[in-house]
Parts: sequence; structure tokens; C-alpha cells
Amino acid sequence: MKKGIIPAITGLVAGVLASTVFFAQTEVGPRPVANTSSTVKSNAEKVYVPFGEKDEYYLFASGGHSGQLFVYGVPSMRHIRTVPIFSQDSATGYGWSEESKKLMGNYTWGDFHHPAFSETKGEYDGKYMFATDVANSRAAVMDLKTFTVKDIIEVPNTSGPHCAAFVTDNSEYIFLPTRFSVPLGSAYASLDEYSQKYYGVMSAVQFDEQKQKLGVSWQVALPPWSYDLSDAGKGPSHGWGVITTYNTEEATTTMEINASQADRDFIVLFNWQELEKMVAEGNYEEVNGEKIVFPDKNKGGIYLVPVAKSPHGVDVTPDGTRFIASGKLAPSMTVFSFEKAFKAIENKDFSGEKYGMPVLNYDSVMEREVNPENALGPLHTQFDDKGMAYTTMFISSEIVKWDPNTGETLDRVPVQYSPGHSVAAEGDSASPDGKYIIALNKIAKDSYLSVGPSHPESMQLIDLTGPKMEIIQSAPVNPEPHYAQMIKADKIKTITVYDKDPSNPDAVYSQDQTRIERNGKKVDVYGIAMRSRFIFDAKSERPDVIEVNEGDEVTIHLTNIDFDQDITHGFAINKYDLNFEVQPGQTETIKFKADKAGTYPLYCTNFCSALHQEMNGYLLVKPKN
Repeated sequence: MKKGIIPAITGLVAGVLASTVFFAQTEVGPRPVANTSSTVKSNAEKVYVPFGEKDEYYLFASGGHSGQLFVYGVPSMRHIRTVPIFSQDSATGYGWSEESKKLMGNYTWGDFHHPAFSETKGEYDGKYMFATDVANSRAAVMDLKTFTVKDIIEVPNTSGPHCAAFVTDNSEYIFLPTRFSVPLGSAYASLDEYSQKYYGVMSAVQFDEQKQKLGVSWQVALPPWSYDLSDAGKGPSHGWGVITTYNTEEATTTMEINASQADRDFIVLFNWQELEKMVAEGNYEEVNGEKIVFPDKNKGGIYLVPVAKSPHGVDVTPDGTRFIASGKLAPSMTVFSFEKAFKAIENKDFSGEKYGMPVLNYDSVMEREVNPENALGPLHTQFDDKGMAYTTMFISSEIVKWDPNTGETLDRVPVQYSPGHSVAAEGDSASPDGKYIIALNKIAKDSYLSVGPSHPESMQLIDLTGPKMEIIQSAPVNPEPHYAQMIKADKIKTITVYDKDPSNPDAVYSQDQTRIERNGKKVDVYGIAMRSRFIFDAKSERPDVIEVNEGDEVTIHLTNIDFDQDITHGFAINKYDLNFEVQPGQTETIKFKADKAGTYPLYCTNFCSALHQEMNGYLLVKPKN
């Protein structure tokens, strides 16, 4: 290692910590934005969506440790929906109904990072959104017709799929590399054996659209490094993927120092079609029920590309010819060529090998290094419709526009503050729109009214249609926006009511089907919700009353038979800590033990009509004696 590298990097790390906020407020090149009345009026007009009209785009932003998805309209930046993905949500009963409890398994929360849309020919197709849970190593899929989760799986042999559920260009796979390296199956192993027994497993997950189920197809036991943002090839790079790495030093403690020793990390360049073939031919080992490829034993399909230190971003250009990586601890973006990489592989133009993976010669694969003046901490890159690149600068708190063909800096705009990722209109697709980009800022300490020590973070909407980038709107978000995707609104075709499902044994669609069935201590209620009453047994003298015995196991199947849009009914039982909702035409189930004798009102929790207050009944629990 070159003399002086360690103190230089250590000093830069300290600078990152010290200057995250304060450096952002110094003059580093971006032009100031004039706050004139004409500018304010012009910006207000650009984001104004009159009543009766709708936004042009949906923005899907991951909610980090809230485990939720936040949905906004663009350009208005109005928050229009919160969708629970990995965490309980009392407003909808997600995590309390039997259907959602089954999805969540034994967990009550998640750390949701990096949403990704399903794709067809490299374009967002508006059908599904995929998500990852760093905290509990899970993957989820959401149906965009209903904005509801259809499946969640735990991903074995891995720990913390932080680096994005990146989707191949025809949704063949959702690849999940991992942030944390652990022994396979999270078995115990001493940290002294880190290099021998720990792995950073990448999982190839497939989605069965007909069954709406996720499943792990195969895995790759990558070295014990940390893996971050990733991307899939498209067009001429179809069949390939790229992953950023850090901590290639394999440090196990004091990471901010020990993981910054080397002067470079790597991009993992892999051919998933070749790996898929390898697995089909039986070149794998089965571990904990999964097919795992070990690069040091099963050669081929995986290569390493040296990159500037601590990259937390690698992005494939819309035309699929290049990939751009940013080293967070080096003030540069590097443009790599897929064509050059393929040629280097063909010619065996390698500079070494690590864990059985050839290291491509850096100079043979790299096109150019780009170093915008005074721009520090490059992370994530998005693109417009002309192929220009937009990179977030975490330390200097700005977005820099530049030309990947020449490396020339074209424009820059300051943001408030410390942007991690960004999202452009259709920016990860094969044909970005080029209208907007949004800075997803990690810190916004003086942007909004104070709410105490913890401030709301911000998303800032930037107009790309003029001669210069211009911030035209800012929206608070809490917690921080981790990643987001922006899709044309007309690509998503939602339903307004659920169709009747004759195959669902729990659904009832008419009053005469309602009933209460007892089998020993088990009670099943097949009821309906309608404006403005519950009916649990139409034959009963009191059809809106459920009467059980103390100690009974009660299951309530509730169908909303109001087949009219936006007539959602809620269901809660006073003092029983239960609430869930049913959408028009939907059937949901909740189970509980009637362990408290007495009289308990039940009522609709979601406003549904003029007689909403009258939509109630009783749970009567007879004492044991």
C-alpha cells in the first residue's frame, strides 16, 4: 500500500463526519437561488395541480426503519398514501388481520430500503413493486393494482439485503446482495475465522406472477465484504449485473477506520445467465436447502472491477453501454464500459484474482474519471432523456449534472442537505423522461418549523426542463427518504373494488349467507359490513351482536359488500385492542381469544356514510361461571 494513504483516508473520514452539515452551507460553486417574488410565483405554478386534475407521476419512497412505503404525487409533492410493507399499521390493521400476520411472520417491524418496479424490456411496466428489509433479511412484492403486499419471504443464508432489490430488464430475477457478511445460516463462528467462514451471499429471487409468490432460485457465496447499491444491465448488457462493495479489507470492528485502509474497493460484474446455466448443470452446493455457487469452486460468470474507495452507488446508463460508480471517499465518478469489460474478459486481461474471481485490469475497463471542482462525496447517479448524468454529492450537498461522454460538468444545484440517493422521472429505466429529479436529503435541520430535537428530512423537487436546474418544491418526510422510484401515473392501473371470489371459503356476499358457527371452544363468524351496519347472523334476533363464552377462540371473517369505490369499512372491538379494515369487495379475517368476560361495543373505525356513527354492535362474552 502506498505510504500516506491511511492518514489521508482517515482524515477524509473525519472530514465527512465534521462537514456533513456545515460544509453544505459554504460556497463551493453552485449558484445561489434568487428568492424573488417572480421566481416564487413561477415555481408555484410549476408544482400547482388544480383541483380536478391529477399529478403526472407517482413517487414511491422507502420509509427506512418505519417499514412503510410513502407515496407522493409529482409535481405537487402531495403525500397521497402510506402503505405498510414490513411493519404493523394500526390504521389499516396490517399486522393484526390473519392475512397480513401470515405475511409478516414472526416480525413486527422492518427496515425498508430500495423499492424497485417490475420491468419489461427495461421499462417500468406498472405491475409490481419489490422491496427489501435490511433488519430481518426479507423481500416483499406489492401489487400496484391494489397497493397491497402480496408476498413476503425470508431470504436464507444472508443478512441485510440493503443494496436494492434490483430487477433485471424483463423481471427475470430480483437480485438481493447483502450488506452484512455472516456464516451461512447465521451459524455461530468466531470473528477470528471471518475470512474463512463468513460470506456476503447474493440471492437470485424469482417472482411467480400467476401465483403472486416470491422464491429464492439460487445464491452466490461472495466474499465476506459489504455490498451496497446495485443495478442490472439492459440492451447490450442484458444478462449482466453490477454490485458495489466496501470493506474489502474484511474488517470486523471499528469499521470507519479499518474498512478504509485500501485505496480501492471493487464492482462485482456478473453474468446471471451464465450462473443460471451453471446451476442448471448442477455446479453448486446445497446449503440449508438452497443452491449456492461458490466462486472459488465453481469458476466463471463473476469478475471484479477495481473502483475508487467506498462506492455506495453504481448505475447502468439508459442505453446499457456503461456503468458509473462513485467512491464516497474519493471525489470522483468513474465511467466504465461494458464493451471494454467484455473484451477484457475475452482476452483474460486480468490483474489478479480474489476468492476465485478474476480482477479486470482497471485501465482496460475504465473510460474516464470525472472530478467536478469542489464536489465531494459522490453517491448515486440518475439520468435524463438526453443521456446526461446527475450525481448526488453527500458532503458538498448538491446535485451535479455532467456529460458521461466527455466528463464535462454542465450544471449544479445546492440542496438542503446531504443528499444520499436521488430519483429522476423514470430515471432507472431504459428511457428516462428528463423532466424532474428529486434530491433525497438525509438532513434538513433548518428547512421546516421546529418539532424538537429530531427534524423532518426533505425531498426537493428539481426542474430539469430549463437551461439550468431549478429547485421548485420541497416536501418533508419522516424518517429519512432512503431511496425512491418515479413512474408515469398512467402506467399504473388500479382497481376501485375487489371482484367477488367464489373460491374464497371465508367470503360471504349476501345477508342470508351470514352465520356464526360453533365447534367446541372455536367460534367462526362469517359476517358482512355494509352502509351502515354489521350483520353477523341474519337469522338472529340481534344480527349485529356476537355472543361467545369466556375462553373461546374467535375467528371473524368480514366481507365488505359495498361494491362502490372508496367505501372502506373498519372493524374494532372496544378494549380488545383489535382493529382492521376491509376494502370494497374484500374479505379479511381476524382471530382472538375472548379472554375478558363482559360487554364490549364493536364499531366501524373508517368513516363510511352519514350514519357511520350508528354502525356498531356488541361483543358479549359470557363469564365462565
